[in-house]
Amino acid sequence: MILGRAFLPDATLGAPRYLSLLSPGGWSLYGLAAVVLLVVFPLLHLTVPADSALHISDYWVTLLGKIMCYAIVALAMDLIWGYTGILSLGHGLFFALGGYAMGMYLMRSIGHDGVYQSDLPDFMVFLDWKKYPWYWSFTDHFGYAVALVVLAPGLLAFLFGFFAFRSRIRGVYFSIITQALTYAFMLLFFRNDTGFGGNNGFTDFKRIVGFPLANPRTRVALFALSATWLLTALIGCRMLVRSKFGRVLTAIRDAEDRVRFCGYDPVGFKLFVWTLSAAICGIAGALYVPQVGIINPSEMSPANSVEIAIWVAVGGRGTLLGPVLGAALSNGAKSWLAVAAPELWLYALGLLFIVVTRWLPDGVLGLLRREQK
Repeated sequence: MILGRAFLPDATLGAPRYLSLLSPGGWSLYGLAAVVLLVVFPLLHLTVPADSALHISDYWVTLLGKIMCYAIVALAMDLIWGYTGILSLGHGLFFALGGYAMGMYLMRSIGHDGVYQSDLPDFMVFLDWKKYPWYWSFTDHFGYAVALVVLAPGLLAFLFGFFAFRSRIRGVYFSIITQALTYAFMLLFFRNDTGFGGNNGFTDFKRIVGFPLANPRTRVALFALSATWLLTALIGCRMLVRSKFGRVLTAIRDAEDRVRFCGYDPVGFKLFVWTLSAAICGIAGALYVPQVGIINPSEMSPANSVEIAIWVAVGGRGTLLGPVLGAALSNGAKSWLAVAAPELWLYALGLLFIVVTRWLPDGVLGLLRREQK
């Protein structure tokens, strides 16, 4: 009966029907979000005078773009945790790898505009590097960098997941191993001799595909790309989880052993969704870096990966829309508290997690669903 319930229609998967993006109302919501993010916001930033109350400043464009990148990561996390039952505490690694892949291209795009006016990035000149390491090859080509954004986190996730899932590692043991993996990579990237900028990472970017990053139109284009990828990923993930494939994923979440006894091999399903989730995170990291202007090993911190799980829990896991909402609320509050009371943010985050765990097990979206009943 557990397996049978897992194959019921979408309403049983934790996502209320009125929020389904594949319903007529959902498509209307999607269209409205697309108009606001892709038309209204850019016009208010580019055409409205800075002294107008309707003007959206550079700060808000950058902040909202960054939050959308975080929302994409939360969405990817929900795909594996909310629908497949795999709790990862290392998704910050995939996000950072995508960011570093784009950062390598941006560093090479600086050209001779750096402090040392060299063919090499400033940090390599400072550390007395004579040439690029082999893994920097072809990173001056945008197309190669984009491919690396997807392949670097995707290939790592595939190799890790192949051995972990075949060994039937799951539950808290899997979570601990993913946290250890991201911690090991963070220590590796902190080293100056790895060719990734050490503690400072990559920064001081100048341009992307020939367009100055300081130009408002470039900033708006990156904002629009982030919004487009968020909306596309949201629709794609919704289609996936409502398909027969997605129903197998939820069956694996609810009773993996019974799925295996029914003739399905959970390894292939878990490996695919795990790799897909990592690739989604990598693209989010690539969009994040040119908007924020820096990428360093702190993005791989295990605490960041734990925070991603909190976003999903706050919004409501197993809903897709919930994690997007949770990431927006959590990071919006973080940005406000960072200015109003920076020393209180970690306490607020801990309190938020306790409140959600104790009183809102289905997250904010679950609360809204109960309110409408």
